[in-house]
Amino acid sequence: MTPAPDAPPGFETAGTLRQQARAAGMDPNYWYAVEEVRRVKPGSVVEVVFWKHSIALFRGADGKFQAVENRCAHRQLKLSIGDVKGCRLVCAYHGWEYGGEGRPPGVPYDTDGRGMPRLAIRTYPVKIRYGLVWLFPGDPELAEERRIPDIPELEGPGRWACVPLRFTWSAHHSMVIDNVSDFTHAHLHRRYRPFDGANLTRCETVGDNVHLSYDTRVGRGRISGLFVDHKRLNTNRMELCYEYPYQWSNTDDSIKHWLFVLPMDERTTRVFFLFYFESLKIPLLPVRIPRFAMTAVMKISNRLLIAPLLSQDRFALEAEQEGYEEHWDARPYEFNPVVQAFQEVTVRKWREHLANGSGNGDARG
Repeated sequence: MTPAPDAPPGFETAGTLRQQARAAGMDPNYWYAVEEVRRVKPGSVVEVVFWKHSIALFRGADGKFQAVENRCAHRQLKLSIGDVKGCRLVCAYHGWEYGGEGRPPGVPYDTDGRGMPRLAIRTYPVKIRYGLVWLFPGDPELAEERRIPDIPELEGPGRWACVPLRFTWSAHHSMVIDNVSDFTHAHLHRRYRPFDGANLTRCETVGDNVHLSYDTRVGRGRISGLFVDHKRLNTNRMELCYEYPYQWSNTDDSIKHWLFVLPMDERTTRVFFLFYFESLKIPLLPVRIPRFAMTAVMKISNRLLIAPLLSQDRFALEAEQEGYEEHWDARPYEFNPVVQAFQEVTVRKWREHLANGSGNGDARG
């Protein structure tokens, strides 16, 4: 008898839906949030990774962002270990310079009259929205057809306050999606009580989206609950959606969030959370916090309440990842149908991407 492999199977050899979901990448033909704008200063470069492909994101002296394949065409060094000169990215080794077009204009030394060969590295479309930098890692010709999600509450003069949170978690992106919309794990958050007593009332897959509804008590924490006006708002019901590859929730059109995942590899995911509220109230008083003060309140809330809450999810997901890698062949027991629905969409979208001619399923489509 052939012994079972020690590591989880790859996508093509996976047998169960869970194994396939845990090996799937994400379709690169979408816009992905990769960094907060404020964390990339003019004249700096950072490395971002989309599904095992390294990308150098840099910001020129003019403040504009550009992104190129993270390798110098000369000796293949990562360009992210170089620096930015004006609006060009300079390789740390021989000083080759790259702009957003991906072609080095020349080299800073004598080529003995031979001139420069026609070299080029890949470039990526970049956009800025909601305080985040977005990349399109797929076919650039599709970039204008796909849209970054519209969040009208975060645009215009009357926009709601929002301070993004971003983390890197050692867990597969499908585990993250399972976590944020499966409300059967209230026990994990019993200290903070972001939701309680969840009863699933809708689970419907429409195209690439999974729509959910829960009857659940939202925002009942000992401290956080003091800021929510439960008398004015219906905080006993929440709508959610896995809008591939994104996720959002809505409570009475007043408490909302989006989650944007950046899949890095089979066990690493970068996550960006946007929590935003129409208003919050002053604890123990029936008075709303003024709009001008909401950003300051959100910064404090992120640090003292939301980040510690999400750290519990990180703890559980990283433990789940370790458990899956050790017991990947164990029979899965899922009692919430939303998990199967999420995984079915994730697997189908990845299989469709592979069938569309990507070969090895890389970010280049």
